[in-house]
Amino acid sequence: MRFLDRQAEMVRLQTLMQRPEGGLAVVWGRRRIGKTRLLLEWCSQCDGLYTVADQSAPEVQRAYLAQALAARFPGFDSASYPDWPSLLQRITHEARVQSWRGPLVFDEFPYLAAVSPELASQIQRWIDREVRESQLVVALAGSSQRMMQGLVLDKAAPLYGRASELIEVGPLPAVYMGKGLKITNAVDCVRTYAVWGGVPRYWELAEPFGNDLDQAIDRCVLDPLGPLHREPDRLLLEELPSAVALRPVLDVIGMGVHRMSEIAGRLGKPATSLTHTLARLVDLGLIYRQQPFGASEKSGKRSLYKIADPFFRCWFRLVAPNRALLTQCPARTRLTLWHRQQENLFAETWEELCRRCITHLDTGSSPLAQYGPWKPGARYWRGNEPEWDIVAESVSGQALLLGEAKWSGNEISKAKAEQSIQACMAKGVPAHLSAGRRRIVYGLFVPQTSFRDTELHGACIVNARDVTTSLR
Repeated sequence: MRFLDRQAEMVRLQTLMQRPEGGLAVVWGRRRIGKTRLLLEWCSQCDGLYTVADQSAPEVQRAYLAQALAARFPGFDSASYPDWPSLLQRITHEARVQSWRGPLVFDEFPYLAAVSPELASQIQRWIDREVRESQLVVALAGSSQRMMQGLVLDKAAPLYGRASELIEVGPLPAVYMGKGLKITNAVDCVRTYAVWGGVPRYWELAEPFGNDLDQAIDRCVLDPLGPLHREPDRLLLEELPSAVALRPVLDVIGMGVHRMSEIAGRLGKPATSLTHTLARLVDLGLIYRQQPFGASEKSGKRSLYKIADPFFRCWFRLVAPNRALLTQCPARTRLTLWHRQQENLFAETWEELCRRCITHLDTGSSPLAQYGPWKPGARYWRGNEPEWDIVAESVSGQALLLGEAKWSGNEISKAKAEQSIQACMAKGVPAHLSAGRRRIVYGLFVPQTSFRDTELHGACIVNARDVTTSLR
């Protein structure tokens, strides 16, 4: 699959190359997210050198690294390096001889730091002195998010404050799914995104199946021989340190239990014991904490914990509770399980994408653009007050959006849209969101309609094309 997006990340990496004194970039993100592809593209564009560490003894790691460096510095691997400082000093010496500024990429850096705890301090001294003097550009990258963040974001860490660029690589936006998987219909993009999320590796595995989502999910996920049948277990195991112990919490959330007290009850543990577990799952990007619109970030009383990654949500809904059945049933039974869950999964993803797009609906064809720009959207629930799928305030504070997301794989008729709008308006504005002088803007988010109106009875109509194209 061709290289997609990553424009913002590439601009920051290219800008670092333009700094006369060179510098350090730190790149991290969950596995399969496309860090390696980004770094390889950068090296290709800038005549850089990409190296990747292995899980081995320090002596072996240095020998492998020397072999990789020999591609740029002939004879580099003819010497042995008794410690890391000697190898690092040789790198900057050779770079000065060749007047080469990099970039030099050390991928899977946590593998090196795990067996050589002193390496971070040695890298820090190397960056402060020799790298700066050589005007070299260096990048440290890794998939162990906890370790990578600890190396650069913890004030006590040796590399704290040394990086010129801190880049967390996140999922690709849904709009690029059309280019990656050759999907031309925005509604089909939503459906496909509900299975694979924004993880490029999953897109690569799905690409041979074209628009046949049933066949792709069966062959890749539901079939016990599929490459993604045990994917969450592998991802948790590959974290440093291992995150396998977090799996039960994901199982419970995947069952539809979202409050901390209820999660703890299902696991037979006190709620206070889950604080660090939930925080780590949030850091890993596997779950997120959902709070109602207007709630303080510090308040957790009404917080809900949801699975953040669409693929994980799909896996824990389909595979986790049916492992025994999936090992012995034919494809038609596997697809029956999928068909029972697919519309719910599509609807959840649609609602999340609608909330996520709000801050981007300040330009383009969306009728909401005239009232924006908008602050981030959120759900709203409070006591007996009416619930709303999407609530957002304009940046100016002069408008308040109250929106409902309705999923349907078929076109919504004008009569059906009018009925939904009337039901929305009949709910009234929640007392806690008393509008004051703010203008109330109603929004109906539906994937596709049989009519062309973008406003209907005072409500803005937002479709799948508006949503997916805005999320760039």
